[in-house]
Amino acid sequence: MCGIVGFIGKKQAAPFLLEGLRRLEYRGYDSAGIATLDGGKITKVRAQGHLSFLTEKLKKNPLSGCVGIGHTRWATHGKPTEANAHPHSTDLVAVVHNGIIENYRELRALLENKGCIFTSDTDTEVIAHLISDNMRHGMTPQQATSAALKQLDGAFALGILFAGHDDLLIGARRGSPLALGHGADAMYLGSDALALAPQTNKITYLEDGDWAELYTDRIVIHDSSDVVVERKIHTSSLTNDVIGKGPYSHFMLKEIFEQPSVIKATLEPMITKDHALALPALPFNWKNVPRLTILACGTASYAGLVGKYWFEQLAQLPVEIDLASEFRYREPPMPQGGVAIIISQSGETADTLAALHYAKERGQKILSIVNVPQSSIARASDIVVPTLAGPEIGVASTKAFTAQLTVLLALALDAARTRGTQPDSRIQDILTALCDIPNKIGSVLRQENVFQELAQGFDTVSDVLYLGRGLLYPLAMEGALKLKEISYIHAEGYPAGEMKHGPIALIDEKLPVVFMAPSDVLFEKTLSNIQEVTARGGKVILLSDKKGVDAIGASVFRAVSLPSVDPIVSPLLYAVPVQLLAYHAAVVRGTNVDQPRNLAKSVTVE
Repeated sequence: MCGIVGFIGKKQAAPFLLEGLRRLEYRGYDSAGIATLDGGKITKVRAQGHLSFLTEKLKKNPLSGCVGIGHTRWATHGKPTEANAHPHSTDLVAVVHNGIIENYRELRALLENKGCIFTSDTDTEVIAHLISDNMRHGMTPQQATSAALKQLDGAFALGILFAGHDDLLIGARRGSPLALGHGADAMYLGSDALALAPQTNKITYLEDGDWAELYTDRIVIHDSSDVVVERKIHTSSLTNDVIGKGPYSHFMLKEIFEQPSVIKATLEPMITKDHALALPALPFNWKNVPRLTILACGTASYAGLVGKYWFEQLAQLPVEIDLASEFRYREPPMPQGGVAIIISQSGETADTLAALHYAKERGQKILSIVNVPQSSIARASDIVVPTLAGPEIGVASTKAFTAQLTVLLALALDAARTRGTQPDSRIQDILTALCDIPNKIGSVLRQENVFQELAQGFDTVSDVLYLGRGLLYPLAMEGALKLKEISYIHAEGYPAGEMKHGPIALIDEKLPVVFMAPSDVLFEKTLSNIQEVTARGGKVILLSDKKGVDAIGASVFRAVSLPSVDPIVSPLLYAVPVQLLAYHAAVVRGTNVDQPRNLAKSVTVE
């Protein structure tokens, strides 16, 4: 969602705040703003649209002061206008906010009855007025903030400035993440460590309900009961080199090309030098697990669906998979001794975190697959098996997806070994194929020009159909999602066997149909579907191996030959061509690849 930053120190705050917002722009880019204290008075500059507009305004109207807050917005309450941009302020208080205040209407009515005048349509503005009202009744900034937090329902991460208090910055969190940075003569806050990376690698993550006083030389943290507490200081490994785009035009393209190294890095802690499985000790025994429940949102849910196939086929372990945003509202029963696998790139996805708590309350052991080891989901889990993908800046997930698949397959193989459902030789063959996947993906990346050429025909396309069977059905949905996200072309992913149950009505000579069809046991069935599409004039784009292309390539619009792999690991390989196709289609259509409209990287509110 939104991104927030804060600074208090001996240097000017505005340059750091602007740089921090650049690093957080993947979280929202509808509007942006900065506020500082200049001579004890709140001064602010805000702008509608991308951060570049704020940058230009700051050149004309620079802000002075050594304490400040900044915000880049993904609109929830109120249109993306300058009036609705953060920071929101009164004469006493300025606030930046990531989250949603669910009872803001009641609070706003209460405050308006007291004479408070609102200038925006946002839920956030009530926070500034609440704290200001408390201060007008004689409370200190700390007391006023604590009292206001107890009146708020919903999720928030906050950065707060106080007129006349150049020596104080307050941060608070409930539901939404907030990281604090420790410097030699400055302190920082941000939505994540990424924003703070250039300034410090000493990071404290606030626990849920915490609020903190930041001074130039120290941080004082309170829990939800206002008791002063100690929180661990972590050393972050994020660097400018990791975060930069390097020679690539977009972060997304860089992250697509990072996948071979990311898969290797993710595999390394789970594989011995002799290519044997070496997973961390689990807080359960696969033999005793009656059912797995996999919970995730968006791209991570498609990784989870692939995982369902793997666990059921390899380990004979029943799996329920559900979208985290829907799961708990069904109030599903959960079996005694069950395990829930929670998948999230950020580890902060609000729906997924809520689903985790639902499963945990019903006695499930929680195994999380996350890319941020200190995230809320990781901290709430019984065990974390991390995806070592590094920061993923592009909103459309690529390397995080294949890293999630890598972990899921390793876990499924571990379950199969423990449950004795596969011969050791078969497990070793799959493990060998998994270890070789980075090389196979490298071969696909060397064909980038093929997908760049294919994408030229997508400049006027309005609809695309993706089809696959078995393990490639989830990849059909993921391919369609990628195309929708960044090129704004309507696309649907279906199991190929369902084509005759509805989607076939869409097919005409204008419709590209992307088939993912390796020459496995399902190839002949998929071949029949391809023939049904070509008979109706559909433009088939076939992604297959050499054997599959040789069998039918001459009769389709375009065939792309991919490396042959063990069918079990095919989802990792086939993820890459659909990513490249979506990327180049977006470039051809001139969209903002890394920051597609209406989307944000981390969905930290429901």
